[in-house]
Amino acid sequence: MTHKKQSRYQGFEQGPIRPPSEAASLLIRLTRNCPWNRCSFCPVYKGTSFSVRPPEHIIKDIDQVKHQVDRIQAYHPDQTINQESATALLNQTDPKQQIVFHAALNWFANGMQSVFLQDANSLIMKPVHLIEILSHLRNLFPNIQRVTSYARSHTISRISQDDLNAIAKAGLNRIHIGLESGSDEVLAQIKKGSDKHAHIKAGRKVKQAKMELSEYIMPGLGGQALSENHARETADAINQINPDYIRFRSLAIPSTIPLKDMVDQGSFSPCSDVQIAYEIHTMISNFKNIQSVITSDHVLNLFEDVEGKLPENQDKMLSIIDHFLSLSPTDQMIFQVGRRLGIMRFLSQLTHTPLRNQVESICNQMHMTPDNVDANIQEIITRFI
Repeated sequence: MTHKKQSRYQGFEQGPIRPPSEAASLLIRLTRNCPWNRCSFCPVYKGTSFSVRPPEHIIKDIDQVKHQVDRIQAYHPDQTINQESATALLNQTDPKQQIVFHAALNWFANGMQSVFLQDANSLIMKPVHLIEILSHLRNLFPNIQRVTSYARSHTISRISQDDLNAIAKAGLNRIHIGLESGSDEVLAQIKKGSDKHAHIKAGRKVKQAKMELSEYIMPGLGGQALSENHARETADAINQINPDYIRFRSLAIPSTIPLKDMVDQGSFSPCSDVQIAYEIHTMISNFKNIQSVITSDHVLNLFEDVEGKLPENQDKMLSIIDHFLSLSPTDQMIFQVGRRLGIMRFLSQLTHTPLRNQVESICNQMHMTPDNVDANIQEIITRFI
């Protein structure tokens, strides 16, 4: 890992990704890329180097956003803006400032309620610098309701509780952690760089600091060999953490990730959608004595509506998966294809004749059968990555 500093500010920056739940957020880049960058399932930062941006550069970014927001507000004191007026303002903006103008405009249009700190692990920054940045952000924009960041369990587990509490007090109030799995076998296989103990320790520390915690789980990550172990150990880790949110992100295997080499070599056998459905069912069945909200807010997930509050919606979520597993192989295939192509969202749409006919026609054109559907689904999924 390298920590590169640039002596000269080179302008406002934004990183490549954010959680789906941060679509309305202002994106402020604290670090570039990922300090670990070895996870075999992740395509995002491969071939890049990691660096921490100087705090003074980040503060300049925030100041630039403030300047652009002030321009927009002066033009639209009623807090509304239309395409014509946005274009007029853009045309008056220095070309070098247009990236920050677009960021400020998107944020303004969405109510300026939330901020997401990029990239993969903002908490690796020194606590004193992170607190300085958070304080400056909150001072300039006192009406912000939520400031969020990705973080690695390995990093959080090494931050003192006092420092974490101070970071929370300065204004960071939600953290997204890629737990992925609670199985040490799976975590080692996919080179996560954290074990189950570190995940639990980090999650508990975030909760103790009174920040909201989102834990990401990756169904299918253990492959066929470790599917049951992955499901049960992940549920056990989650039970010991009791996060605010559990977010499912089903495994996809594009050609750009190291895990694809394991598939090609025969050392990793991907799970089918049916096997992943059983896996998710096992996880949800084994969530005990927690009050988490399960969300399924990603196109890679087969079940968009398997979400709700634990424990009160647990049976409803399980019943959706039970319904899918009770279907004939042909009906399972039609829903799989319909969902991944954006034609269907819910299992109830299998009985909607026009939608069903549309999917059946595609399956026939692509010569899909229940026996080859999972291979075809992988090709469809990789288009979204």
